[in-house]
Amino acid sequence: MTVRLQAQNNTQTVKGIVIDKASEKPLAGVSVTVAGMSIGTTTDSTGSYKLANVPVGRQRVSFTSVGYKPVSIPEVLVTIGKQVILDVSLEESIRTLNKVSVTAPRARKGMALNEFAGSSARSFSMDEVTRYAGGRNDPARLASNFAGVSSTNDSRNDIVVRGNSPTAVLWRMEGIPIPNPNHFTTLGTTGGPVSALNTNALKNSDFYTGAFPAEYGNASGAVFDLSLRSGNKDKVEKTLQLNLFSGLEAMIEGPLSKKKNGSSFLVGYRYSFAQLAQGVGLRFGTEAVPKYQDLIFHINFANSKLGRLGIFGLGGTSNIDFIGADLDSTDMFANKDEDTYFKSRIGIVGIKHTIDVGRNAYIRSVLSYSYTSNEGDVYKYYDSLPDRQYLMRQKTRNTGLRFSTYINSKMNTRFSLRGGFLAEQNGLDTYLNTRDGRPDWEVIRDYDGSSWLLQPYVQGKYRFTEKLSLNTGVHGMYYTFNDATAIEPRASLSYALDNTKTITVSYGLHSQLQPAPVYLHQQKLPNGAYDQSNRDLGFTKAHHYILGYDWAFAKDWRLKAEAYYQHIFDAPVERTASGFSILNSGADFTFPEKAALINNGTGSNRGVEMTIEKFFSRGYYLLTTASLFDSKYKGSDGIERNSTFNNHSVLNVLAGKEWKMGSSGRNVFTVDIKMAYSGGRYYTPVDLAASALTGTEKLDENRYNTEQFPDYFRLDTRFGFRLNSGKRRLSQTLYLDLQNVTNRDNVFVRRYNQVQKQVGTVYQVGFFPDIMYKIQW
Repeated sequence: MTVRLQAQNNTQTVKGIVIDKASEKPLAGVSVTVAGMSIGTTTDSTGSYKLANVPVGRQRVSFTSVGYKPVSIPEVLVTIGKQVILDVSLEESIRTLNKVSVTAPRARKGMALNEFAGSSARSFSMDEVTRYAGGRNDPARLASNFAGVSSTNDSRNDIVVRGNSPTAVLWRMEGIPIPNPNHFTTLGTTGGPVSALNTNALKNSDFYTGAFPAEYGNASGAVFDLSLRSGNKDKVEKTLQLNLFSGLEAMIEGPLSKKKNGSSFLVGYRYSFAQLAQGVGLRFGTEAVPKYQDLIFHINFANSKLGRLGIFGLGGTSNIDFIGADLDSTDMFANKDEDTYFKSRIGIVGIKHTIDVGRNAYIRSVLSYSYTSNEGDVYKYYDSLPDRQYLMRQKTRNTGLRFSTYINSKMNTRFSLRGGFLAEQNGLDTYLNTRDGRPDWEVIRDYDGSSWLLQPYVQGKYRFTEKLSLNTGVHGMYYTFNDATAIEPRASLSYALDNTKTITVSYGLHSQLQPAPVYLHQQKLPNGAYDQSNRDLGFTKAHHYILGYDWAFAKDWRLKAEAYYQHIFDAPVERTASGFSILNSGADFTFPEKAALINNGTGSNRGVEMTIEKFFSRGYYLLTTASLFDSKYKGSDGIERNSTFNNHSVLNVLAGKEWKMGSSGRNVFTVDIKMAYSGGRYYTPVDLAASALTGTEKLDENRYNTEQFPDYFRLDTRFGFRLNSGKRRLSQTLYLDLQNVTNRDNVFVRRYNQVQKQVGTVYQVGFFPDIMYKIQW
C-alpha cells in the first residue's frame, strides 16, 4: 500500500482537447500516448482526453488518428502540484487512410499554431519563458533568443526584428490588437522596462518575424500573437510566486460551476517587489524605486447552443520618481539637476465568442475596450534661481474600441478559407508642453479626437498534395484620420521534400501607421502659427521576401535556416535634404521632434538566419540561433546610411541540464546558461558646441549614424531546483539567475552631461542576481 501511494504521489494528470486544425472541431478516437511508457487513452466525442498517473519530469506525448498526420509534443513538463493542460490540433491527410499512419510522429515544437502561417513563424511555450537564463519572466525577452531578433538594451524589452524599429511590432491578445502591454510605457512605443504580461496566465503563442498571414495588419516588422490559457475545468489550483522583476504574485483557477460543465476561471495579481529588493542592496540600474502592479483574468463559460463565450482582461499601474538630489551620479538615468515624475496606466477588457456554422465552419468575434494613460512632469534646478523651475509637462489618455469578426471554413480536405475584418476606433487626448532649450513654453503636441482604422482581409490555404501547399490572401487598410489606404497581397508556398525536410517561399506587402507622436508633432512658425503637416503622413510600407528551410535531421534535433530581403518605402523623412528618417526611432521613451515630414524615405533589410535546436532529452537541451544581416536607410538627402538597428550579427547560445535527485527521482536540480552576442548599434554623435551653447543635448545632424557602440556581450547562468512533494499535491520551483556574470560594461548611451558640459558614456546593468520562487498546489 505504501509503495502504491508513493508511486501515485510521483505522478500527475495530463489532459486536454484534440481538434482538427482547419475546422477547430473536436476529434474523437485520437490515440494519446506517453513515449516509452504503457500509458495511453483515446479522445471522447468532445475531443477530450485524460492521461492519469503520468510520471513527473519532462515527457513526450504523441497523438495519432486515422486520416490525420501524427504529432509528437516533446518537453511536456509534469509536476506534482498542477495538472498539465495540453490542447493539440491535428492536420487531416489528403488521402484518407484505412489504418493509423505508421509514419513517425514529427515533433511539434516551434511550429506555428496558426494554420495559415508560412515562413518566419514559430510558437513558444510559457515553459520556455521561465526556463531560459536571463529571461526575467518576460515573453518579450524570450523572443530575443529567436533568430532574427536582437535585444541589446538591458533596461527595456523592445523587440528589434531584422533591423526594423521596435515600433514595427504588433501586439495581439486573444485574436485582437492590444496597446503596449508593459509598465512605464509612453505614447507610440511598443516596449518598456517591465512587462505587464503574467506568464503564468499565457499558453502557447505565435511570434512572426516577416511575411505574416493576411489576417495581420498595421505591422511592418513583427507580430506577437498571445493567447491566454483557460483555468482548470475540474479542480481548483493555486500558484504563489516571487520574482525580482515580475513581483509578488498570487493566482487561482478552477471550475466556475460545481457541475464541472466545462466552464472555468483564472485570475492572477502581481505586485512590485522592486522596493523590497532595493532595500537589501539589489540594484535595477537606477536608485529610483519603480512601483507597479497588474491583474489578469480569463473566464470561459460552458459550451451551449449559442456558442462558446469567454471574457478576458488585463490591467496595470506603474509610477516612478527620479529626484535629482537622491540619485547616484553613476545612475543610468541620473540627472542630478532635475526632478522627474512619471506614471502610467493600462486596462484591457474583451469578450470572445465562437459559434459553429455547419459541420466544418465557425464564426469568431471579439469585442474589446482598452484604456492607457501616462503623465510626466520635469522640474529643473538652476544655480541662478532659488527654486526649481517647471520644465516640461505631458499627459496622454488613449482609448481603443475594437471589433474583430471572421468566418473560418474547412471547405474540404484540401482547401480552408478565412475572411473577416477588424475595426478599431482610437480615441486620443494628449498634450506636451516644454520650455527646455526654449525662451518660453512651446506646445509640441495638443490633440483631442478620434479616428478609425478599418482592416478587411481574406486568406486561404490549398494543399495540392501532401507535400505541396499554398497560403495566400490579401489585407486592406483604411485610416479615417487622413484617408490613407493600402491593399496588401500575401503568399507562402511550402514543399515538403520528405517527413523531415520542408522548403518555404513567402512574400508579403505590409503597411503600418506612424507612431502617434509623429503624426501629432507640431512646430511653431515665426508668425506664431503651427506646422501640423505631419498629420498628412501615409503608411510606412515594406515588401518582404523570404526563403526558408526546415530540417529535422536527427531524433530530437532540428535545423531551420532563412534568407530574407525587405524593401521599405514611404518612410517619413524631412522635406529639406537631411539624413533623418523615422526608421531609426522607437527604442526609448521619446520620438524626434521633427515637423514637416513627408513619405519619401526608403530602407532595406537583408540577411540570413540559422537555428539549431535539440529538444530536451537525455537530461539536456540546446538552442543556438545566429543572424547575419545588413540594415540600411536613405533620408531625404538620398545618401545610404547604416540604420540605428544595424547590428550586423547576433548570436545566442542557450543550454540546460537537469539531474534527478533522491531515490524516487521526483526532484530535479537544473543548470541553464545563455550567451548573447551582438554587434553594436549605430548612433548620431552629440554636437558638443551646440549643446554647451543651449544647455541641452543637441545631436550633430551632419553625421547621422556615423558612430557605432562597441559589441554587446552578456553571459547569464541560472541554478534551480524543482521539488515535488511526496506527501501532497504540491510542487515548488526555486532558481537563482546570475545575469551578466562577467560584469561586462556594455554601453547604454553616450550623452551630453549638462553639469560637466561634456559627452559621457553611460553603461548598462552590470552583474545582477535575479531570484524566483514558485509554489503550486
